Amino acid sequence: MDQDKTNIPANKQKPLILVTNDDGVTARGIRSLVESVRPLGEVLVVAPDAPRSAQASALTVTNPLRVKKIEEEDGLTIYQCNGTPADCVKLAINQLAPRRPDIVVSGINHGTNSSISIIYSGTMGAAIEGCVAGIPSVGFSLCSYDPRADFDSAIQYAYTITQKVLAEGLPKTVCLNVNIPEKHHHIQGIKICRQSEGYWSEEFLKRQDPSGKNYYWLSGEFINAEQMSDDTDEWALEHGYVSIVPVKVDMTAYEFIDDLNKWVTDLESKA
Repeated sequence: MDQDKTNIPANKQKPLILVTNDDGVTARGIRSLVESVRPLGEVLVVAPDAPRSAQASALTVTNPLRVKKIEEEDGLTIYQCNGTPADCVKLAINQLAPRRPDIVVSGINHGTNSSISIIYSGTMGAAIEGCVAGIPSVGFSLCSYDPRADFDSAIQYAYTITQKVLAEGLPKTVCLNVNIPEKHHHIQGIKICRQSEGYWSEEFLKRQDPSGKNYYWLSGEFINAEQMSDDTDEWALEHGYVSIVPVKVDMTAYEFIDDLNKWVTDLESKA
C-alpha cells in the first residue's frame, strides 16, 4: 500500500462504510446515500437524531452523548445520536463500529456546500473528522434545498465516487467535497475544481417575541467573487457539472511562512 495514502480495505473482507450527515437520521438524503453505497460493503450509520446543519466540526463537550440503535438487518446497522455530525464520526470510530471503518461518507446534504460554505458545513465537518482519523472520507451534497428533491443522479455519483475511493484511497489529510446538480439530464460530467473565493453577505433580521424582547434571525446572500473563473466549484455547478474539490485538513499557509519569518526577524531586532 502507498504509505502516503489512507487505508484501502483488504480484499478478503467487505469494506465497512460509515455513513453520517447533518440533516438528521431520517432525512431523505442519508437514506439515498445508504441506498447508494450499500452494494459496496457493510454499512454502519451513525447520524444526528435531528437536523444539525451549520455545525462545522463542532463537538459536544458540556452534555453527555446518547445513542439509540433504530434499525438492524443484514449488512446495515443504524444508530441515532444526540450529538453533532463530528460527534457521530468520533463515537462510531471509537465505540460503535465493529472494526475500523474503511471509508466515511457524509450526506447526501440537502443543499450545496460549495465555496466558503465548506467551513460552516456539518456535512463536511463529519468528512473532515473522518479524514483527521486517517480514514478516506467524502462529503456529498445535492444542489437543492427541497426536502422532496430528486436524489437519483446523486445516488449514481455517490456510488461511483465511493467505489473509486475504496479502490484507490486518498492522500493523508485530504478528503473530498462533492457537490451534485439536482437533475440528471442537466449533468454534463465531473469537474475537479478548486474552492471558489466567495462570502456570505450576512444580515440579521431583528424581530420581537410576544414578550417584547428582541431576537435576531440570520439571513443573507452568497456572493461569488470569481464569477469569471472557470476552474472553481461554483463555475462547475453553474454549468451543470458535478464538482469535486480535494480539501486539506492542514490549514497552514505555507506560501506565507517565509514572509512571516521576516516579520519575526524585524520584531526581534526591535525587542
